[in-house]
Parts: sequence; structure tokens; C-alpha cells
Amino acid sequence: MKKVGRPLSFDRDKALKKAMLTFWQSGYETTSITDLTTAMGITAPSLYTAFGDKKQLFLEAIRLYVYADPDVINQIDNAPTAKDAAWLLMLHSANLFTNENTPPGCLMASSTASGSANSGDVRSYVADIRNGMRLNLKLRIEKDIEHAILPSDTSADALADLVFAVIQGMSVLARDGVKQDSLILLCKQGLKAWPENH
Repeated sequence: MKKVGRPLSFDRDKALKKAMLTFWQSGYETTSITDLTTAMGITAPSLYTAFGDKKQLFLEAIRLYVYADPDVINQIDNAPTAKDAAWLLMLHSANLFTNENTPPGCLMASSTASGSANSGDVRSYVADIRNGMRLNLKLRIEKDIEHAILPSDTSADALADLVFAVIQGMSVLARDGVKQDSLILLCKQGLKAWPENH
């Protein structure tokens, strides 16, 4: 049974968003509890009470990052073809990685790019989310192959990997200062490799 304590003296959602931005900027391993409490404007005991520990706070921040815009997720899920879904996914990534209100690049890629064995379970959690997104796209591609929208010899695995390789590459480029327009051109160029059924 969940222990009932005093109500929080701060806005939990706002504090979580600030924690997400801190992890996004500095990475999971190098972000300290002091960094987090300073950014969130709360004390360490308040952090532990509201979120558990640093790892639980990070995992919650990742969920906020991934599911922040349900409309975009619905658009991708309901796109008429796998190519449309891939385009929306890449376009959303290009916009997200270069938003002037957030750090550049991808939170999932930049926050777990390096780390000790102690953060292996955190990296696995992030990888599982990414693999789930890749699997969804792969299944959409397989559906298009079945319906002859894509050629029968199309590799669903390779095509899904291509899309996510472009997205991961865009994260690195964005952190290096490449602007949104250039990333969108990269998306368009990447989609030229998409097979067509003539």
C-alpha cells in the first residue's frame, strides 16, 4: 500500500520538465543530484520523496520526452503508408532536435551515449524504447510489402534501420550546430532511398 505523506510543496510536472532538460543537456551519468535539485528548485529530500532516486527520475523524464506530444504519435501511427510514417518520424525528430527551447539533439541518444557499467540498465531501458519504435516502423513496412505498396524483395529490417540511422545521425549533427532546414533536407535525401513499386 502506498504511503500517504504530506502533499508536495512544488509543481511536480514543472520540476520533472526541468529535470528532463538537465539530463538532456548534460547526460545521465554526469548529471548530479545537486545539478538536478538546483535546476528543479527543490531540495534533495523532496526529490527522493517525489521521484524515488536519480534513476527513477531519469526514466520518468525519458517517458515525458517520448510521449510529450500524443498528436504527433497518432499522426505517425495512422499515416497511410510506411513511407509517410517514416517521413513524419524524421520530420518530428528534425524539429525536436533543433527546437530553440530545448538542448540540441536527442535526449535518448545524448544522455546515454557514454556511461559506466552502473548505468547499463538505464541504457537498456532507452534502447528498448528505441527498438520498440523501430519495430513499429518495421511492421508498417511489412504491411506495405504485403499490400504491394513496396516491392516484394524489400528488406523491412534494413529500411527501418535506415530511418533510425538517419535520425541518430541528425541528433549528432544538431548537437554540432546544424540547423533545422539542413536536417529536413537530409530527411528528404534519405527518403530517396525508399523503394518504389512500379
